[in-house]
Amino acid sequence: MHIHILGICGTFMGSLALLARDLGYQVTGSDTNIYPPMSTQLQNAGVEIWEGYLAEHLQPAPDLVVVGNACKRGMPAVEYMLNHGMNYTSGPQFLYEIILKERHVLAVAGTHGKTTTTTMLAWILQYAGIDAGFLIGGVPLVNTDDEHLKQAFSHSSHLGEKYFVIEADEYDSAFFDKRSKFVHYRPRTAILNNLEYDHADIFADLKAIQTQFHHMIRMIPQNGQIIMPHHTKSLEETLKMGAWTPVWRTGIYNDGEQTDTDWQAILQSDDGSVFKIQYQESCVTVNWNMSGRHNVYNALVAVAAAYHVGVSVEKACEALSKFAGIKRRMELIGDVNDILVFDDFAHHPTAIKTTLDGAKKRLTSRRVWAVIEPRSNTMKLGSHKSQLAPSASLADFVIWYEPKTLTWGLREAIGNTQNQLVLGSIEDILDHLKQHTQTGDAIIIMSNGGFENIHQRLLQALG
Repeated sequence: MHIHILGICGTFMGSLALLARDLGYQVTGSDTNIYPPMSTQLQNAGVEIWEGYLAEHLQPAPDLVVVGNACKRGMPAVEYMLNHGMNYTSGPQFLYEIILKERHVLAVAGTHGKTTTTTMLAWILQYAGIDAGFLIGGVPLVNTDDEHLKQAFSHSSHLGEKYFVIEADEYDSAFFDKRSKFVHYRPRTAILNNLEYDHADIFADLKAIQTQFHHMIRMIPQNGQIIMPHHTKSLEETLKMGAWTPVWRTGIYNDGEQTDTDWQAILQSDDGSVFKIQYQESCVTVNWNMSGRHNVYNALVAVAAAYHVGVSVEKACEALSKFAGIKRRMELIGDVNDILVFDDFAHHPTAIKTTLDGAKKRLTSRRVWAVIEPRSNTMKLGSHKSQLAPSASLADFVIWYEPKTLTWGLREAIGNTQNQLVLGSIEDILDHLKQHTQTGDAIIIMSNGGFENIHQRLLQALG
């Protein structure tokens, strides 16, 4: 069976393409934004990719067109598909039909931390000897001599058996299906990491997102499990809309007020690189390569979810102690004259703040530069503009990139905030960094896109 995927280089659709290939489908695809690491994975897997959304990409007609949510009416390929009555579906629906309906689904939802938590959970299960399938919206980092783990995490998705770990995105499914992706997944184990306003291009307000979360929650069976951080007002409000599933609440003991939590993390270091996980009579230490309290929260819910399907707390913590992380999450991509350059996916004020908090606690002896591209749809609409300057205030120096296509005034939003600068070209950013950085600094580049290849250009400029 030949399937053609429109929007194949997105993190979700690219991972889906790899799963379909593993099931024996002939897979081709189209996209306008073809860049690593997803494009590299697909090409290495032998998936043919064409640039653009052209009608001729659907000639001869595939058996099924899987339409990504970036596709819209008016695109030549979409119009050709509709005019010729082709068989088509959304990515989430296709995933459910070919894999999920036969599996125990462990879904990771939330505004922040989905990719990292999904990767942690998949890693724990695989490390524990459970060959769980997974679909991760990123590319895992694998630093192990274990050949099984190397093979399982060679791509951002894995077919596996019986269980399936999925990053449960609240974004809409397709232009013809405006339900959130995760509504299709029907999980039995659900992590609800957090819930804030995002995706201003499709959601009018936080209440609209809560409604979609409720749609997913009301399909979780009574013998399933919901796992979420304690004292999260937006999630508690969502549960009050109707929930029929037991709930485990998690929290960091050092933050206090933990009497109502089922699972606790106890920090052994301020940067979160060493901590204990406590559940009932178990209290086990994690000593890992990650940092930041947000990642401790991610680890805590991942261990709880793994426990729900039979993995001991001891084994889960052992797995996390050997967890290397994922690409584009505080990924060290270069060290030039003792100037460290990191790549990070943060693109929401909360994510920017938590990433910088972890970085400052980890890189205590270094000046931290944040270089930020407001690229997400919500950012482009200016919905969070009042929060931008405060979100980056933990950095020693901040450079915001204002592309000509931005429709609101980033300079006005940042104003005269101390140590924060707005520049309108990549060349100006590179020149400024070259002139003002010094040995011992750390630069964190934050974007959910390619950022005009600034990462490699910066390494060259500093060298």
